[in-house]
Amino acid sequence: MSIPEAPTAAPLRIGVFDSGVGGLSVLRAIHARLPQVALHYVADTAHAPYGDRDEALIRQRAESIARHLIDQGAQVLVIACNTATAIAIDTLRAELAPMPIVGVEPGLRPALARSRNGRVGVMATAATLRSRRFRALLDREAAGRDVHLQACVGLADAIEGAAPAGGTLPMLIERHCRPLREAGVDTVALGCTHYPLVREAIEQALGAGIEVIDTADAVAAQVQRVAGPAASTADSSGGPAPCLLQTTGDVQQLQRLAARWLSFPFAVEPAPPALITLAA
Repeated sequence: MSIPEAPTAAPLRIGVFDSGVGGLSVLRAIHARLPQVALHYVADTAHAPYGDRDEALIRQRAESIARHLIDQGAQVLVIACNTATAIAIDTLRAELAPMPIVGVEPGLRPALARSRNGRVGVMATAATLRSRRFRALLDREAAGRDVHLQACVGLADAIEGAAPAGGTLPMLIERHCRPLREAGVDTVALGCTHYPLVREAIEQALGAGIEVIDTADAVAAQVQRVAGPAASTADSSGGPAPCLLQTTGDVQQLQRLAARWLSFPFAVEPAPPALITLAA
C-alpha cells in the first residue's frame, strides 16, 4: 500500500500595484530575488497617471486595489508607485495592519551618498515632489544639501504609450534632463517606477559622468525581508510560480509592454469591473 504524498503548500503570494506599467520594474526585481513566489500585479492604467490626480482619489484607488489583492490571497503588498506610496501608504498601513506593506520612494539617500560634487537631482511626478511624505524625506536626508527637483510632467504617461500631443518620449526625456545637466548634478535618483523602464534613454540624455540611481532592487530586498521564511522556503519543484497581471485599462497594451520588459512567464487579464469603476 503506497503512502499518499503530502499536499504541496501553495506558494507565497505577493500583491503588487502601480498606476500603470511602471511597477513592472519592481515586479521583475522581486521575481529576480524570489522566483519561487506567486506574483499578482494590478496596473491601474484607466486612472493613470496618478501624478495628475488629487490625493483623495489616489488614496481611494490604492485602498480598493489593496483590498482586491488581499481578497485574491496576497500575503504581502507592494505599492510599486512613488506617488501612491507618498500619499497612501500611511493610511493603508493603519487600515490593513498587520499586513506587511512595502512602498517605494525616490532614492535620495543613496544618491546623496554616491554624489561626488554634492549636487543631486530627483526625477519624479509633481504629486510625489509636493507630497508631505517626500518633503519629510527631503528635510530628513538632505537638509542643507544641493538637491534639484525635476517634476517630469507627461513622462510616465508617455512611457505608458500615450504621449501628449506634440511630444514624443525622446523629446520629453530631453526636456526633463536638460535642467539637471544645467544644474551640474552628478547623480540622479529616479523617483517614479516608470522611469527605470527607459533608464538607458535617460542616461544618454543626462550624459556621461551622471550616475542614475534606481531603487527597484532595494525594494525587492525589503520584500524578501518582510516575507520572512515563507519566501525562502517556498517549494519551487513544480516549476515557475504563477504570475498574474491585471489591468483596469487596455489588456493588449499591458500584454505588449510586459512582453517587452519581463523575461519570465505571465498571464494577462482585465481587472474585475468593480475595480475598474472610478469612485465618485
